[in-house]
Amino acid sequence: MRAWVCAVMAAAVFCLSGCGYNRMMQQDEGVKAAWAEVVNQYQRRADLIPNLVNTVKGYAAQEQKVLIGVTEARAKVGSIQVTPEVLNNPALFAKYQAAQGELTGALKSLFAVTENYPQLKSDQNFRDLQAQLEGTENRITVARGRYIQAVQDYNVTLRTFPSNLTAKLFGFQVKPNFSVANEQQISTAPTVSFDTASPAATAPAPPADQPKTQ
Repeated sequence: MRAWVCAVMAAAVFCLSGCGYNRMMQQDEGVKAAWAEVVNQYQRRADLIPNLVNTVKGYAAQEQKVLIGVTEARAKVGSIQVTPEVLNNPALFAKYQAAQGELTGALKSLFAVTENYPQLKSDQNFRDLQAQLEGTENRITVARGRYIQAVQDYNVTLRTFPSNLTAKLFGFQVKPNFSVANEQQISTAPTVSFDTASPAATAPAPPADQPKTQ
């Protein structure tokens, strides 16, 4: 009897392996791990923002609209509960990514404003935050890229015969991925690298034969 049970279990394991079950389980764990790293890097960025806002306030307190925009965008991101279940909820996934996109836009506005404050740009604390944010933005890009690849591999497995039959049988579902708009946000991440040249100093000069406008 025991030998018969062992034989049945061995056959079951063989069947599950052959139909892609084990591969889907491994890829599912890979997607979760990749997503956890994305969230970790987003959180690192969020943790830097309060110090950034306070530093900017010391030199540009009058820029209330921009400062409030960054603070509110960060609060909106923090209000969304991010658990592994978000990967099974495309609507919540999209909401979270939209909130992160708003925070990215708010940071762009903040960094644009700092160009008008040379003393702020030379502040050591600000420069330290600049370097940390620059590194974090790079890590976010890398983490998102790994998540994108992990999801693509997983989703292809779920849609390929005969593993698609196994996926349907065991309730595996495709995972949401970043949209084209999200990827545009990656390529236009907030600029956190500054120099001492002003926009006017770096603007290209008009052609010599171009008449001056009054």
